[in-house]
Amino acid sequence: MIELKTPDEIDAMAEAGAVVARALAAAREHAAIGVSLKELDQVAAEVITSSGATSPFLNYHPSWAPTPFPGVICASVNDAIVHGVPGDYRLADGDLVSIDCGAKLNGWCGDSAISFTVGTAREADVKLSRDTRAAMAAGIAAARPGNRIGDIGAAIAAIGRGNGYGMTEGWGGHGVGHDMHEPPHVPNENRTGYGPRLKPGLVIAIEPMFTAGGDDGFATDPDGWTLRTTDGTRAAHWEHTIAITPEGPRLLTVDIAAGDDPFDLSTV
Repeated sequence: MIELKTPDEIDAMAEAGAVVARALAAAREHAAIGVSLKELDQVAAEVITSSGATSPFLNYHPSWAPTPFPGVICASVNDAIVHGVPGDYRLADGDLVSIDCGAKLNGWCGDSAISFTVGTAREADVKLSRDTRAAMAAGIAAARPGNRIGDIGAAIAAIGRGNGYGMTEGWGGHGVGHDMHEPPHVPNENRTGYGPRLKPGLVIAIEPMFTAGGDDGFATDPDGWTLRTTDGTRAAHWEHTIAITPEGPRLLTVDIAAGDDPFDLSTV
C-alpha cells in the first residue's frame, strides 16, 4: 500500500533528512587518504546520535541478506556499486567513494547518498559521478504531480544509457516514511507514462547507480551485502529523499543551512 504524507508529516521527515545531510557532510569532510571506512562510519554515527536520531541501516536485516548490516553507512569504493560494508579498508589516492546514509527521527526516516573522489581524481570518475548526479536531478525534476513513476526512470535512463553507462537492473529508489523502504519501487530505467501516478504527499527516494563500463553485470561479495561490477569498472551512486507537493518536488534530505542543491553539478 502506498501511503501519502500530510504537509506536517513531510515537515517532520525534512528534520530527519537534515540529520542525514549533516552525517553525509561530516563523513565526506573526514574522508582522506589513509582513513578507514570504519572511521567514516563512526563519524556519521556521532552526528546521528548527537541529533537524537537512530540509524535505520544499523542491524537492518532484509530476507536476502545473510547477516544484519553492521554500520550506519554503506561505504562503496571504486567497483563497489552499493551496500559496501564499512570495514578496515583505508582510502587510497584516487578512490571513488559512494556513501549512503539514513536516519530516523521522531518516527520518520530519511535516506540519501553521495559520491566523491579522494585525493587526485580521475577525469572519468568525475564525469561518472557528475552524470549520475545529473540523472538524479533529472529524475527529481520529473517527480511532479500528474506524472508517473515511469517518467522518473525514463529521465534517469536517458542520461545513463545516453552516456553508455551500465545500470543495475532490479535496483532503484523506493518509498520512504516510518520505514526506510516502503512502496512504491522506483526503477532507474522505465518508460514515460508507465506506473502509478505521482500524487501530492508521496515521499520517495530517487537513487541512480551508474557503472562506467557499460556492462550491466553485477554480483554480490561474499559478505552478502556489497554489490560489485563484474567487469571491474567503477560505479557512482547519488540519492535524495523527496516529497511530491502541489508545487513540485521538495528535497527532504538537505541541510537548509548548507544550501545543498542537486542541480549544482559544479560541486561534484
